[in-house]
Amino acid sequence: MTVTPFRPRSAAAPNPVATAAELAAVFAETAGDYDASAAFPFANIRLLHEAGLAALTAPVELGGGGAGLAEASEVIREIARGEASTALILIMQYINLATLPKGRWPAHLARKVIGDAVENGALINAFRVEPELGTPLRGGLPATVARRTADGWSISGRKIYSTGAEGLTWAIVWARTDEAEPRVGGFLVPLSAPGLRIEKSWNPLGMRATGSHDVVLEDVWVPLDHAADIRHPSEWEPRGEGQAAWFGMLPGALYTGVTEAARDWLVGFLKERVPTNLGQSLATVPRIQQAVGEIEELIAVNRRLIASAARDVDEGRPFTLSEAGLIKVVATENAIAAVEKALKLTGNHGISRDNPLERHHRDVLCGRIHSPQEDTVRLSAGKHALGI
Repeated sequence: MTVTPFRPRSAAAPNPVATAAELAAVFAETAGDYDASAAFPFANIRLLHEAGLAALTAPVELGGGGAGLAEASEVIREIARGEASTALILIMQYINLATLPKGRWPAHLARKVIGDAVENGALINAFRVEPELGTPLRGGLPATVARRTADGWSISGRKIYSTGAEGLTWAIVWARTDEAEPRVGGFLVPLSAPGLRIEKSWNPLGMRATGSHDVVLEDVWVPLDHAADIRHPSEWEPRGEGQAAWFGMLPGALYTGVTEAARDWLVGFLKERVPTNLGQSLATVPRIQQAVGEIEELIAVNRRLIASAARDVDEGRPFTLSEAGLIKVVATENAIAAVEKALKLTGNHGISRDNPLERHHRDVLCGRIHSPQEDTVRLSAGKHALGI
């Protein structure tokens, strides 16, 4: 299949969402293979770059596509309909390329990372989670330490659940300094740096091709200016400026896309399945039609909710951290409920590994794992409403 290349808007490009839909059809052909092998989807990432989607959210003035959150959400949803792990890797890329130029990074570092993404399809993600700490969103200092040297920083520690690790060029390593009053933040580290190694530990139920392995750093040296954004702990917001809305919308879009793929398979199955005692397809049964309508209801709510919220963000309307988290929780729970309804309608066919529905179910359940998680989101929202 030939995929229409996307070019930045200045080149009067075709619609990037349509390009993503074309790619999704290609990705769907090998999604089952990646699920079975848990191999990193290098071929998918290459196609994303060749189609011009790898740097879609980078600023136009730096060579990117300049896409906002609404368009990025639609692209992620389409890619997830084809292969969900690829979409998650792309989420991390989109968040960083969109927000780093607006943050406190040295301008030349942001240009370096974005230029690498534009020219070479280089991937970037943040390594934050640790065995003892868990996610920093729940508080606490990382065990990963950056020690000041004469000409830079020496970083040592272990990160877990490092999404995309096998395919990344750059990592933003969350670490604390060895200063008397430690600062904490992101250090830009090339994955090729001496002393950095990947331990292949990722063997999950779903989202199996994200390559979210352990990353071990042993005296990894980076230049002084690669302490891209370090601050005293009290100066940090839970997600950093500008990222909360993206972390709320894009995972919701991803799992909505997985749900749409499950719905598409279900519709085909119901149209083709003709029980002998019925004499016509299951799609003609009113009870079945109503159940499919319930799935459509959940998908429609998700799509409208995400589109509306993302448009508010793009247009600069007020948007709170609490709202971002609640939208992520609602969208993922709706997606899970919709796929579970599909399983109920299909019985043994739905859980057969010969059909993709059981894979979609395993993938969509992973929506509950991503930060922010349900308990912290609802606790925060409740405190906000109560003025506590």
